[in-house]
Amino acid sequence: MTEKKKVVINIVLPLIGISLLILTWILISQMRPDLFATPAATYKRFLRLLEKPISRISLGGHILSSMRRVLIGLVFAWILGISFGILIGTSRKANAFLGPVFEIIRPIPPLAWIPLITIWFGIGEFSKVLIVFIGSFATAALNTCSGMQMVDPLYLSVGKIFRGTRAQILREIVLPAAFPSIFAGIRISTGAGWMAVVAAEMLGAKSGVGFLITRGMDSGDTALIFVSMIIIGIIGAILAALTSGLERWLCPWAAKKNE
Repeated sequence: MTEKKKVVINIVLPLIGISLLILTWILISQMRPDLFATPAATYKRFLRLLEKPISRISLGGHILSSMRRVLIGLVFAWILGISFGILIGTSRKANAFLGPVFEIIRPIPPLAWIPLITIWFGIGEFSKVLIVFIGSFATAALNTCSGMQMVDPLYLSVGKIFRGTRAQILREIVLPAAFPSIFAGIRISTGAGWMAVVAAEMLGAKSGVGFLITRGMDSGDTALIFVSMIIIGIIGAILAALTSGLERWLCPWAAKKNE
């Protein structure tokens, strides 16, 4: 790819897309400012939010509350999800025993678990972290399993020819070959976890970005809702950029292959 094409794809086209989005926002808000906060009103509400915290928690405090819940849930989802994916991806017996159960549970969205989790554990911090875990676990496990099963059989044959043990083949051949797929699961699960925590906070929380949306809805403050939605989008984009950059750094061969 030439340098000119890279500039167009990475800079020019994103700027055009964002500009069109803002223009559409301005046009719609001019028609119904009572239901659709204008960019100017949203910016003023953002400044007021910085000056007057909601529930005695600053905007940064709400963001940190959401981020803390997401990170805790993601760490457990990655550890258990990747481990589970390795198990069912390398063992036929484990896949036969656990695979059908996983396939039945996997399509259930995180939001469907919220009523049961609320009944079982209340609306405390553990419930929100658990919802993030549920929203992220399946993606991490599924991508890991797919990566394990897509390893070139030729690599496995080479390992067997050199009389490598099963643990050595897994550690030195299978995992490195599957790493791009595993990291893709980490990247996708990060976005899923962020969406899950916002939904959990909207249904019961005293802090967090999702809580700000609920407060705006209860008070009819559309500008606050827009501020919260923009913050959610920005943080989600930052998380996606960070995980993509980390993936390119840890899997440079996969990045070159996709160029």
